Amino acid sequence: MALCVTENTMPFTLDIGAQAPAFELPGTDGKIHRLSDFAAAPLLIVCFTCNHCPHVLGNESREKTFVEQYAPRGIAYVAINSNETKDHPNDDFEHMKLRAARLNFTWPYLRDETQAVAKAYGAIKTPHFFLFDRDRTLRYVGRMNNSPRDATLSTTHELADATDDLLAGRPVRVPVTQPVGCTLKWWGKDSHFIPHEACDLV
Repeated sequence: MALCVTENTMPFTLDIGAQAPAFELPGTDGKIHRLSDFAAAPLLIVCFTCNHCPHVLGNESREKTFVEQYAPRGIAYVAINSNETKDHPNDDFEHMKLRAARLNFTWPYLRDETQAVAKAYGAIKTPHFFLFDRDRTLRYVGRMNNSPRDATLSTTHELADATDDLLAGRPVRVPVTQPVGCTLKWWGKDSHFIPHEACDLV
């Protein structure tokens, strides 16, 4: 299917230039995390993810390497799991805690039980990345790379490129890419449901 992207915008998902929606969500570390907690960071990356998606699992080592590379430069990274848990019980909060402990997450892993935050950001896939500048203006949205499931097939690194552009004071060269992953699992919807306003990126 054709990628439905026009210049710097994607239906349903936040437009480039939009402000980061506020959130207040519980983390696997036992704390409540808010958007305002990261105000001091020069850049903020919000990743919508989950526990079971093979694309997320295949990208785990690269995600950890990415955070380790950019955290010393003050970049804040937050992961949010919004998947429904009726048909996907392994995405519940207890399994999130186990996964965060097993993989030694050094970033907040938050539970969006009502899916209100996923809707506010317009998350479509897991993983789906949103990069905000110091003013919390969206400067990049899409994928980390073109093959999260299989690292041997990955030939791009758009999230890192966008982050490097912003750190260097340059405009982001490619501000919108197609997220690659499983569809976000919505409460009361078919497992491959994508909101009417969104492009069908399956």
